Amino acid sequence: MKNSNRLPTRNGGGSLRRHLYEIWLQRDLQLMVIPWMLLIIIFSYIPMYGLTMGFQDYRLGDTIGFSRWVGFDNYAMFFNAPNFWRIIRNTFFISLLKLVFGFPLPIILALLLNEVRITAFKKTVQTVSYLPHFISWVVVSGITLDLLSPDGGTINYTLMSLGVIQSPIAFMGESRYFWGIVVITDIWKTVGWNAIIYIAAIASVDPELYQAAEMDGAGRMRKMWHITLAGIKPTIVILLILSVGGILSAGFEQILLLTNNLRNVMVVDVSEIIDTYVFRVGLSQMRYSYATAVGSFKALLSVLLLVIANYTARKISEESLF
Repeated sequence: MKNSNRLPTRNGGGSLRRHLYEIWLQRDLQLMVIPWMLLIIIFSYIPMYGLTMGFQDYRLGDTIGFSRWVGFDNYAMFFNAPNFWRIIRNTFFISLLKLVFGFPLPIILALLLNEVRITAFKKTVQTVSYLPHFISWVVVSGITLDLLSPDGGTINYTLMSLGVIQSPIAFMGESRYFWGIVVITDIWKTVGWNAIIYIAAIASVDPELYQAAEMDGAGRMRKMWHITLAGIKPTIVILLILSVGGILSAGFEQILLLTNNLRNVMVVDVSEIIDTYVFRVGLSQMRYSYATAVGSFKALLSVLLLVIANYTARKISEESLF
């Protein structure tokens, strides 16, 4: 008599049966995934219903989805806003500067640490470099503002002592310095933490490749270029694709705190990005539908950039995210 409760086997035929068999073999792992899938659904997918506010004239107290429908009026209002191009320019260029200067540095740091043979020194440098990641932007922005203050700030005091400048400079009050300050503080805070990913990728490179290269007479630089860097190439490509996809996220918390919660009007022409604009019009002015439209426009553009970056990477390097 046949056992109707028998599990599907690999020789059972059909892709569905094979998939069910593999799921059964991984049942412990599948059960562990379920809570996280529920969290993603609850906190990431269900809130997407709120995007309908961007097409409505929502008023505080209305039920989401039942306000007066206005179509694309909120989007048109943003595109025709007098500061539209300024916001897009600031968002794009701040993110681009972070990508150009901030993306290669963790790779370089990981490569250099991999060449260090003194374990104690290597661990010390790695620890010191990633500790800033655990310092909140509230603290980092406070330190930055104190260091750059024209009234007794360390940077001004040092430059005046060396005779570089004759009078203090209000670094946070001049637009020409703002982008540089944003990029430098972001690199200082993230370079060590981001390098951990590449250090882990380097650890997976086959040591026999280095031995074979040494037998062929390759030096450190050639091994670093042809083995280490080539070995972590897939990791670099994937992280670069993700970075391009998030290029419109120029650092909301960082810029908000460095501009003293948007009260620093002296640098608003170079500091206002999409995220801070959404914060200002959405919460401060209670224009919820308009802010939702602006935020969804940014999300849609980010997805488009991600797809383009993934397609380009697949064509150039045969590595891609999907």
